[in-house]
Amino acid sequence: MEDTKPSALTSLIEASKPTNTSIESAHHHALAAQVLYNLQYQHDWTDLEVHTRSPIAHTPLIKPLISGLPPHRIYVHPDEQIEMLKQNIQEKDVPPEREWVLPTHLRERWSLRKFALVFDKIDEVPPIVNQSANRREAKRRGGKRLLLATVGDDSTIVYYVVHDGIVKPRQN
Repeated sequence: MEDTKPSALTSLIEASKPTNTSIESAHHHALAAQVLYNLQYQHDWTDLEVHTRSPIAHTPLIKPLISGLPPHRIYVHPDEQIEMLKQNIQEKDVPPEREWVLPTHLRERWSLRKFALVFDKIDEVPPIVNQSANRREAKRRGGKRLLLATVGDDSTIVYYVVHDGIVKPRQN
């Protein structure tokens, strides 16, 4: 009989399983592990970390969040975009910013109230995992934001930028 090894994703999910938790909590952690794996291996993110407690209040989050550093800037604020155009700076020349990622499943229902619960418990910029990186992120324009990672039944993951409040539209 052939002994088959579990896939890398299965191994990651098993290793990140919380102990003594409800089925719903285990599902949230498995979803976070799946999104983290996608960010790391498909989108080349670095400095990834799963957060289960608020960096502000140190209380449990309603579900795990991920923070990390994408390979390029995910969002450019409209005011910053105008400055970049005036100074002839390309988006590829702007350093990336750490981002929050909220793993969700397509069948989950999200209301403004639930988003507010998440935004109330996070800082504008996620904490830096590797302090030896010798970099501090300044406060960024536009306030709090996160990437909503929506996982479909076929494991496809779609990412949406969600802001805490209204942001003026970009210039095209």
